[in-house]
Amino acid sequence: MGGAVTIEHLLRRDRAVVVTALVAVVIASWTYVLSGAGMDMGAKDAISMPVADWSPIYFGMMLAMWAVMMAAMMLAGAAPMILLFAKLSRGRAQGGAVPTGIFALGYLAIWTVFSVGATTLQWALGEAALMSPLMRTSSTGLAAALLIGAGLYQWTPLKQACLRRCRSPLDFVLSFWREGAWGAFAMGVRHALYCVGCCWALMLLLFAGGVMSLAWIGGLAAFVLVEKTAPGGHWIGRAAGVALVAWGVSLLFALG
Repeated sequence: MGGAVTIEHLLRRDRAVVVTALVAVVIASWTYVLSGAGMDMGAKDAISMPVADWSPIYFGMMLAMWAVMMAAMMLAGAAPMILLFAKLSRGRAQGGAVPTGIFALGYLAIWTVFSVGATTLQWALGEAALMSPLMRTSSTGLAAALLIGAGLYQWTPLKQACLRRCRSPLDFVLSFWREGAWGAFAMGVRHALYCVGCCWALMLLLFAGGVMSLAWIGGLAAFVLVEKTAPGGHWIGRAAGVALVAWGVSLLFALG
């Protein structure tokens, strides 16, 4: 009886530690994002803003911005997986909080790699004069292509396969459980790869709406959370795909 009470106490304690840490990281990430949201100013202010000089220091600043922004946007949707991992990790006598932190580190490592790619793309678009000082594309045609591409991707088999993994934490751990610290890191990496496979096209929409636009960041983060966790989220995602394609096509027609 005493042993059962102790195990139950440990489970509650580990869950509290994991939840507290997860909330703290999300709050810190969103605080960073919100502190930079003022960069998304009106068109009148944009006229006087110089085009960014892509020095190595500026590249590093943009990379940090993308990495923190991805953490803010993606960790909430990954929370069910992280909490399930913490529970199962404790149940397998591996401890709870430490392996879970390693799992989360692996998860964020992949999104940091994605951030390197996104930062490089932002630099390339800037060099091609396709980005405004407000960090959104200045090309209506490119914005339309991003919208149509993201909308079509919502219906692809790859998207649906990755989304199923993201929506089914228990199925993921039953299929890919690994023991030890390295196993926890590898599982975090694998889960993040499915999340990137699910959401990469949606994240690129930030180039259409504004990399530091609070409305786009918040809207995309909320959509990803609903798509991953809400009942019927996969159908919501497909409906959003139709809407994105229609939006993109309307922009092309507006070009004449």
